[in-house]
This record gives sequence, C-alpha cells and structure tokens, in this order.
Amino acid sequence: MQTYTIESLDQEGRGIARRDGKTIFIEGALTGEVVTASVYRKKPSYEQANVQRILRESSQRVTPQCVNFGHCGGCSLQHLDARAQVAAKQRVLEDNLWHIGKVRADQMLSPIYGPSWGYRRRARMTARYVFKKGGSLIGFHEKRSSFVADMMSCEVLPPHISRLLPVLRELVNQLSIRERLPQIEVACGDAVDVLVLRVLEPPSAADEAHLKAFSEAHDVHLYLQPKGPETAHPFWPEAPADLYYTLPEFGVKMPFFPTEFTQVNHEVNRVLVHRALMLLAPQSGERIADMFCGIGNFSLPIARGGAYVTGVEGSASLVKRAAENAEYNGLTQNVQYRAMNLFEIDADVFAALGRFDRMLIDPPRDGAAELVKSLVSAPPRRIVYVSCNPATLARDASMLVHEQGYVLSAAGVVNMFPHTAHVESIAVFDRA
Repeated sequence: MQTYTIESLDQEGRGIARRDGKTIFIEGALTGEVVTASVYRKKPSYEQANVQRILRESSQRVTPQCVNFGHCGGCSLQHLDARAQVAAKQRVLEDNLWHIGKVRADQMLSPIYGPSWGYRRRARMTARYVFKKGGSLIGFHEKRSSFVADMMSCEVLPPHISRLLPVLRELVNQLSIRERLPQIEVACGDAVDVLVLRVLEPPSAADEAHLKAFSEAHDVHLYLQPKGPETAHPFWPEAPADLYYTLPEFGVKMPFFPTEFTQVNHEVNRVLVHRALMLLAPQSGERIADMFCGIGNFSLPIARGGAYVTGVEGSASLVKRAAENAEYNGLTQNVQYRAMNLFEIDADVFAALGRFDRMLIDPPRDGAAELVKSLVSAPPRRIVYVSCNPATLARDASMLVHEQGYVLSAAGVVNMFPHTAHVESIAVFDRA
C-alpha cells in the first residue's frame, strides 16, 4: 500500500497528493498528513482513493461528532476543525478567482460563519423501503452511492428534527404506500416545522389516521406532494402552516411555502443579508436591482432603507411570493418585481429596465454570465455578487473586470454549510 504526503485540500474536501506525475485525491486525508490509502478509481492523469492509515496526523484533525460520518454522503469535513474548514474554503475561493478568473480581490473580507451543528433548516431526504434492512430507511444518500444511509440521527439537522428520524421510519413502515413514498422534505420556520411527503399514490384511510396521529404527537405540519413541488398541499393540520423566517435587523418577516427556495441556514443568512447591505450601501432614493431575487431575501431589507428596488426572478411563483411579502411588510411603494429569464437576458432587455445605481446578484450555481454581458448598456457603479459556486463566480468576475471595466474590490466566504465542502461567497465590484 502506497504512502502519500497531503499537500492541500481540493474543492470536495479531499486531500491532494502527487505521485509519478499523477494527482491523487484521497478522501479522509488532511493537509500536512502522511497517510496510506487504497485507490478505488484510476484515470490516466489522476486517481481517487480512501485513506487507510494516518501515519502523521494534522493538528487540525478532530473527532467527527456524527456517528454517520464517513458512511453518509451529507458531510465531508467533520474530521477537520470548524475554523480550519472556513480557512480551507477561503483558499478555494482565492484559487478559483485567480486560476479561472485571473483576478484578485483588493481586500479579503472576514468570513461569515455561525453555528456548526443543528443549522440545517431545510433538507430533502430520501425514503426507501428496504426489506433486507428490516423496513424503511430515511436519510441522505451514502457516499458515492444511490443507496440511502441507515441513519437514526443527523447532527446538522435541528435537534428536534433529528430526533424524529427513528419515529419517521416507524411511521412510514406502517403505511400501505410505504413503497410509494420516495422523499421527505424538511422545512423549518421560526414558529413551525413542516414535513412534505412525496406520495406517488394517495394514502389510504388507515394511512391518513397514522399521519394525523404522528402530526399531533410530534407537533409538526404534514404536507403531501403528489407531483411537482407546486402540488404540495397541507394534509394535517388542514390549514396552511404559518411558515416564515425573520430578519429582525430590518424589521422584515418572510413567509414562504414549504417547497420554495430559502437559505438552509437562517442564522448565517441574517449575517449575510447584513453584510450584503453594508457592502452595497444603498442610499435612500437610489434605484437598486436585485437579480435572482427569490422571495425577497435581499430586496425587502434594501427597500426598508428607502431605496427603490426592482427585483427580477425567473420563477413566476417566486415573483408572486416576493410581491406578497412586500405587501405583508408594507413595502410596496419601494419595490416592484418582474418575472424574467436572466439566463437569456441581453443588453437591450437590460437597458429597458432602466438605469440602476447599484445591483445585487444572487444566482444559482450556473452563475450570471448572460446578465454580466448585458451590463455593457448601462452598468451600475457597484455590484454585490452573492455566489454558491466559486467557479462560476470566478468566470463572471473575469468578465466584469477584464471586459466591463470593474474592479474586484473585496471578496470573502460565507460558511452556509458547515462540515461540507460547499463554498458560498460574496464579492464586491466597483466601476474603475
């Protein structure tokens, strides 16, 4: 068995070693460690391996808190000290900005982070009846597998949701549709918790009785989803759940539907919104664009300060929700929303929106390439870009700096998903 010295971590949290001109990616190894590893995949230019023995241990190695770590594919970095995880993500961000975008930030911002455990207010878990396992399994997929991890708890879910996993398994075992229930989605608000059960056929009368008893015993709202996310509807209690999160600093309350996109980490989201608005620095009376606005997570706090905000989003249902949230918070005079495919926008369409003083961009993983290209017609003087993918941020940063005349004034990481290799970040671009 080969011995390897780990040089660094890659974007998936795997240790990187070199041998005979090849890069070796070793799961479970940390920077500075000397390990033995077994290779499970060989390619001409790289290999993938699992750590077998640690011959020299990193001072940053810690004991994973979750009993499922290493088996469950949900977390990849529990063996690395939480602060060191943030530092590793900062290096990933800087490396992507330079190697992909050929840009460096004038200032690296202090990282945004929050609780390391019990933070995940949203989760989509697979449910599967496995006769050989003695019944239903509910959890995340196993590492590098479509199988469901045999989980009785989860340390990144809120503790009261984690404690439900064993009884959820018992509930599903009792149902006649247990083999037609492939997914359970968790949506936790500030006041109530919702479980959305994906059902491929309607529950029987006996099933309904079991579901109602579970809801009442565990103080959780149950929704049923027969088809796409928009078909989710309250089952028990029959009235819609009062599902919301708050941004107290801005006096904003954000109702949302259980299957609508919201940030999984409410505590970090509050800090992120504060940071984004501090960097954007919108002034009363200015025109601000909030691109990929979702349900209004950034646009409503911006509007609260007196700026006029145009929120643009590709999903008509999210635009409708954002407009309802603006009305709920008494901000309709300062914000308007439009449904528009920002992946197909061009300079003429962007110019028709009018000139903006500042812009916030919060795209999905694919980034905002077409939007960035369209800014040539009327570039705002400052852009704050919130990213969930450092590679597409770097690509878009390259266009903004090298083609659109912006300077990358600042950038930093947001640890939205502790113990995973997922890197969220925020960047500021100013017209040169």
